[in-house]
Amino acid sequence: MRTYPMPPADELELHRVLFALSDPTRLALVTELDKSGELSVGEQLAGQVPKSTLSHHNKILRESGLTCTRPEGTRCFISLRRDDLERRFPGLLDMLLTHATVRHTTS
Repeated sequence: MRTYPMPPADELELHRVLFALSDPTRLALVTELDKSGELSVGEQLAGQVPKSTLSHHNKILRESGLTCTRPEGTRCFISLRRDDLERRFPGLLDMLLTHATVRHTTS
């Protein structure tokens, strides 16, 4: 089974989290995950972003520590690492999502 590397909670870095959220498409993905809890890769921004672009954005989100990827059979499910982020940067995710204006692009 394939594994998806992500940093341990105590090694999350603020500049990597903020960089990941600086892109409108990634911010839209995080906003969508915040509302849904967990989504399969196919459910994320379905039809709005090419699959290769979505894979790239998911990798950046996972490697920054914002999300985790859980393989199940032939599918992968993505979720926010909300608890880890809250312990490391209290209130950051809520503040950013509260003030986010999401206008996703296909970059």
